[in-house]
Amino acid sequence: MTETADIRNVVIAGHGSSGKTSLAEAMLFTAGKVDRLGKVDEGTSAMDYEPEEIERKISINASFHNFPWADKHIFLTDTPGDDNFLNETRFAVYVSDAAIYTIGAVVGVKGQTKKFAKILAERALPTAIVITKMDRERANFTHTFLEIKDTLPQTPVAVQLPVGEADKFRGYVDLITGRAFLYGPDGTLEKTEIPPEMDDEVTLHREVLMENIAETDDELIEKFLEEGELSVDEMVKGLKGAMKIAAFSPVLVSSGTDNKGAGPILDFIAAYMPSPLERPAIMATKADELVEVVPRDNGPFAALVFKTMADPYAGRLTLFRVFSGHLSGDTFYNATKKTSERFGQLFLMEGREQKPVDEVVPGMIVAVAKLKETATCDTLCSESDQLQIEPPEPRKPVISFAVSAAKGEEEKVFGSLTRMLGEDLTLKLERQEQTREVLLSGVGRVHLDVVGSRIKRKFGVEMELSIPKIPYMETIKKSVKVQGKHKKQSGGRGQYGDCWVEISPFPGGGYEFVDQIVGGVIPQTYRPAVDKGIQEAMERGVLAGYPVIDVKIVLVDGTFHNVDSSEMAFKIAGSLAFKAGALDAQPVLLEPCMNMTVYVDKDNVGDVMGDISSRRGKVMGMDSANGFEIINAQVPQAEILMYASDLTSMTGGIGSFEVSFSHYEEVPAQIAEKIIAASKAVA
Repeated sequence: MTETADIRNVVIAGHGSSGKTSLAEAMLFTAGKVDRLGKVDEGTSAMDYEPEEIERKISINASFHNFPWADKHIFLTDTPGDDNFLNETRFAVYVSDAAIYTIGAVVGVKGQTKKFAKILAERALPTAIVITKMDRERANFTHTFLEIKDTLPQTPVAVQLPVGEADKFRGYVDLITGRAFLYGPDGTLEKTEIPPEMDDEVTLHREVLMENIAETDDELIEKFLEEGELSVDEMVKGLKGAMKIAAFSPVLVSSGTDNKGAGPILDFIAAYMPSPLERPAIMATKADELVEVVPRDNGPFAALVFKTMADPYAGRLTLFRVFSGHLSGDTFYNATKKTSERFGQLFLMEGREQKPVDEVVPGMIVAVAKLKETATCDTLCSESDQLQIEPPEPRKPVISFAVSAAKGEEEKVFGSLTRMLGEDLTLKLERQEQTREVLLSGVGRVHLDVVGSRIKRKFGVEMELSIPKIPYMETIKKSVKVQGKHKKQSGGRGQYGDCWVEISPFPGGGYEFVDQIVGGVIPQTYRPAVDKGIQEAMERGVLAGYPVIDVKIVLVDGTFHNVDSSEMAFKIAGSLAFKAGALDAQPVLLEPCMNMTVYVDKDNVGDVMGDISSRRGKVMGMDSANGFEIINAQVPQAEILMYASDLTSMTGGIGSFEVSFSHYEEVPAQIAEKIIAASKAVA
């Protein structure tokens, strides 16, 4: 059984197309876990195996593998770099002990590079930066290194320097040992002397490395200040200590597609990255008190479910990270659901496959199949020592589409989407009562398109997405008194209902009906029918057929007929009264306005604020936190239906936003005219 002290739980993160999956494939091949070097572009990757990932050539899901290396057991998680699937990365980072952060040597730091770097920094995760694609044309180590230094929250310190760049990339200099290594054609390394032209660069970076290592240890800094030098053993020991506390981010180099650098990076993980025992305790709630969950082998069992996924063979797979204790039986307690769950075989994830395992220890990422109650974000523990680990907050959906299905397929489509909600916490499915549409919400159009592809593949049904209707409302701005009279005689018993009502604006009140009839001009039996008729008429307003809100109705007078009056007649009279009165009461169209919180880089503040104004929005205030500028605004819903993609374009992928309903507001007359005309054209 693997000991916790020997586990290295590492997540690979970075912006899209920065070489994460290619590096992961090279690691698996170098470690002997796969017999060929998988290629993302060729669809042969062991980590990107879903059909949607192969088709789009991007990672959509976090994927997992594990393997031994240098007497350690590495649990490797490869994450998406597309903002549509950022939730996968955030949850994977939360359950990891260290990170490899990839940045391409050609494109360098992009907008999303900063976003992902901040996620790692917020977790204070020990991070090594790998400058990838060193073999590509225009690869530039120095330029990329300086970009990292100037723009990211991590402090980069080189521990490797590339020997050559682009088509001349052939090895690296190890700044700890002061030796150069060249790659052989079969991935082997040949130790050699440092090229003379690199002497000055090596001397400079090695001194910077020594200084940063020394600053993390009182004894080392004293020696470094006295002698200006550290021994190799002292640097190794100091770098291990620096990684435990995430003092700085060592920088390494690689070319994943050519399998250049994977071996040394694996050596670095095994030698310098912390085990679960060397990481700070995670916080949990126990009996309404905060407690530390210490990663002890012999502690009480505690684990967090961070992902649920459907497997075509194993059924629903539940993935959890063990933070404390052993698990070897066939039952655990779900503290979130307050129930015990029986499980069958425990598995370790190996790409698309699962490997059975009999016992698990802290640091492991484990899967079980076919649990009935357990869902993502649940805490698993022993019933005798109940606690709840606080999970990361899932991203909130920010874009919505009306979802529909072919005739006869509705039940299958919506049943499939309901099942997807359990896998993807960033999805939301709800019915919009005003427009009678079912809305599917997510974090971007690509996200929802992928959901559509998945339900077609897994369940054999297709959904259709369309721009949702805006749930406009109508109201009135003037008080009127009006008669509603329904009289019909066609032989035999007729219909007679007559009422007088006062219709007034009722801002923020919704609807109120007041009966002020004095005497028996309308019998008590018929008065509720007037109310019902008015409410039914309000469901389709007089301007564009939208519901009417914020109206007060006072029933003041009327007449009735002993024979011909009925509840139906007075219901029709009430409806006629409202329709006639609303037209004279200065009706106006209302639109939903949303509270919007936009998180952007300081360089994008001006553009984003200008764009909000162009959307008829009002900036309500500004703030800053975690390196982001925060813009608080109110914007009409009609103006931000596609804002997710627009913000990404404006900010280079850095910006993000949250949105929630605020209030209804009168639509400007010129825009209202177009909406009314469009509604009449449809009718």
